[in-house]
Amino acid sequence: MESKRSKYVLISLTVFCVLLIGLTSIHDEWLAPLRTGVGYLLIPVQSGVNSVGSSIYDELTDLAKLRNAQKENEEMKDLITQLTEENTRLQANELELNRLRKLYALDQQYGQYEKVGARVIANDSGNWFQVFRIDKGSKDGIAVDMNVVAGGGLVGIVTDVGANYATVRSIIDDSSRVSSMAMQSGDSCIVAGDLTLFKEGRLRITNVLKESDLKDGDKIVTSNISSVFLPGLLVGYAADITNDTNNVTKSGYLIPAAEFDSLQEVLVITKLKADMMKEESSSAPQPEPASAESAAQ
Repeated sequence: MESKRSKYVLISLTVFCVLLIGLTSIHDEWLAPLRTGVGYLLIPVQSGVNSVGSSIYDELTDLAKLRNAQKENEEMKDLITQLTEENTRLQANELELNRLRKLYALDQQYGQYEKVGARVIANDSGNWFQVFRIDKGSKDGIAVDMNVVAGGGLVGIVTDVGANYATVRSIIDDSSRVSSMAMQSGDSCIVAGDLTLFKEGRLRITNVLKESDLKDGDKIVTSNISSVFLPGLLVGYAADITNDTNNVTKSGYLIPAAEFDSLQEVLVITKLKADMMKEESSSAPQPEPASAESAAQ
């Protein structure tokens, strides 16, 4: 059955080929109408096929462009992220460099004292660094009552020490009192901590004699009579000095030299005022003992 069907298919194809050969051998005048009819039939179809093909090709091209654009967009986003991170790091490095330069200048300013650099690692509360902790302790030579400076001037004093940390009470703390004096005139005063007042960027200056020559803009430094603060450390600048109502003393305000809202690095002066006083006492000339003759007299 299958062999007969194959024979029929072969015969049909043979006849079709013979007809095609015969048609091609007929004169063009006979084929012209056929070509025309076929043209009318095929040209619209061909145009439609070309139009659809072009449309599909354009869509595929646009899709490829879109995918390329999306890929480039993702690459650009990654690049922008990397550049942003790098820019942030550079800005942070620049800020740190500026802070370290200020510390170096401060180190040179007080070159007569040995110092240890430290980073601020915590503060007790609030926005101000009235009490804070640093990452250096007794193993680094830090001891209680050592003076701390940063940002151009006095910051505070060490109040507690562990092996790897130390606690600093700053001069803006309510309990802080710093014996000070005017650098220009030598007139003594007290710089009192006041957190409420410091919100205005100022501290209070008290105990100034009325006859003193202390005036606005004078540099205020730690005095020689302080029991814990080393002499000559810049505390800040006098402002709004006026006579008190008792008509005996003056008072006013101090603009601190250090910035207490952004402390990150500090210098701890490893020289203690108590040790300095002992050295001065031992180096002072001692009176000669009285002779027996004079003692008898």
